[in-house]
Amino acid sequence: MIVFEDPAHRLHHPVDRHMFGGSLLPPAEIPDRSDRIIRALEAAGGFEMRRPTPIDSQLLTDVHTERYLEFLKSAHTRWRSVTNSPENSEAVAYIRPLEGTPWKEPKSVLAQMGRFSNDVDPILAGTWTAALAAAACAANAADVAEREGVAYALSRPPGHHAAPEAYGGYCYLNNTAIAAAHFLRRNGRVAVVDVDTHHGNGTQTVFWKRPDVLTISIHGDPDEHYPFFLGYADEVGADAGEGYNRNFPLPTGARWPSYEESLKTAMGLVGSFGADCLVVALGVDTYAGHGVISLEGDDYRRLGETLATAAIPTVFVQEGGYVPSTLERAVPAVFEGFLNGI
Repeated sequence: MIVFEDPAHRLHHPVDRHMFGGSLLPPAEIPDRSDRIIRALEAAGGFEMRRPTPIDSQLLTDVHTERYLEFLKSAHTRWRSVTNSPENSEAVAYIRPLEGTPWKEPKSVLAQMGRFSNDVDPILAGTWTAALAAAACAANAADVAEREGVAYALSRPPGHHAAPEAYGGYCYLNNTAIAAAHFLRRNGRVAVVDVDTHHGNGTQTVFWKRPDVLTISIHGDPDEHYPFFLGYADEVGADAGEGYNRNFPLPTGARWPSYEESLKTAMGLVGSFGADCLVVALGVDTYAGHGVISLEGDDYRRLGETLATAAIPTVFVQEGGYVPSTLERAVPAVFEGFLNGI
């Protein structure tokens, strides 16, 4: 299997602690995540590492607005000029607009940080370059998957929480949605199946009104788990996209039998939709140690086997997974199952 990875991801390496779930924690989404996956794939064998070619800017504007992209590109430089902060500083939002008020589009970068952010993620000097590289991995992998049947984008930072005009959840550009947008250039219908333990709220928002992209997310109960607010079963899309978004929220601690039931239902929907291509948002933070969904051991091989039943060109785009040793075991296991199932 061809794997796209770009060392430019190292330019995004937050170190400042942040509040998450009521605790002050060190960053979990750091370069070591990619390193651990690469070592595991090299040990498993059968994977060819490639660097991506630069992404077509049109793919970015297929998913994100131009004003958001311009903000993300320039934010850290502008923020430093206002705050006199050093280059290695981390820019974090501290004010957001109030709902229900006729607020104006802000000109100050300090206000724009809150305008375009929906949690506590920082922007660093290298965040834009790293995010572009991650998006390029997704687009390149989708291109290869169309020709060869399957490919993997080891995209970092991840992407499925990034909306057309918002970053959060460690995500800045929506790599999963960008892979889908690439598929749409030559295919009529694309399905996205998000198996990360957290709802793919950004991807849902990108395609909310689209009838040519079926978005499916299997995740922990949004009443209890990040990103909250979205991810409920009654969210089915709107306008032309009504009926083309499906969520499968699972109770905390759900194990393979209930997960498998949702996954098989999801794959049935992919088939009935008539998808030409499949994008898998591959989060392995469904592992029991993450405290949301409780998959273990061979569950990840079974997950890969089930995804293979779509029997259409498939691109895997890396999303979450943080607990030590989870990535090393779970990611290769998914691919083992998938490759054995095709």
